[in-house]
Amino acid sequence: MTSPVSTIGERLKEIRTNRKLSLDEAAKLTQVSKPMLGQIERGQSIPTITTLWKIATGLKVPLSSFLEQQQTEYSVIDIGEKEIIFEDNGRMRAYTLFSYDPIRNVEIFYIEFDEGCRHKSDKHNDGVEEYVFVLTGKLQLVLNEKEIVVGEKQAIRFRADIPHGYHNPFDEKCTIYNTIFYPNH
Repeated sequence: MTSPVSTIGERLKEIRTNRKLSLDEAAKLTQVSKPMLGQIERGQSIPTITTLWKIATGLKVPLSSFLEQQQTEYSVIDIGEKEIIFEDNGRMRAYTLFSYDPIRNVEIFYIEFDEGCRHKSDKHNDGVEEYVFVLTGKLQLVLNEKEIVVGEKQAIRFRADIPHGYHNPFDEKCTIYNTIFYPNH
């Protein structure tokens, strides 16, 4: 299995090269510094999920396009074999279940939030929606500064082209499925 560091770097360089963007131009689009982008491309640094979202949003590509190899006709996923994206000092762990599918315009993640975890997400591109299904525990979402609690076996759909965040202020771990839908453009 290819390491996430090299996969992310290879994908970033491939996207930037295909679009004939310099590192300076990519830095302006993504609001991530030129040195950081260079380190990521060379496999010297793995970005946090927040930085990776900035890059994906700035380049207008799905987050998972940096994490997965090209898909086959079908896939059986074993979460034990998936690379983990850590955030909030390891209290948030995201696993790409299904990377971006251009036919269906979705990508799907399994995410674990430990007690006290807090993650803020910048707004995604216009029209992007997220569907969150809480498997265990409870999750507090902050959507345009409005707090909404979603409990076990409940789901929520929201526009992700607004600032939003995930918070687990509760006494137990929360696990979710997160499906991100990208509109056709």
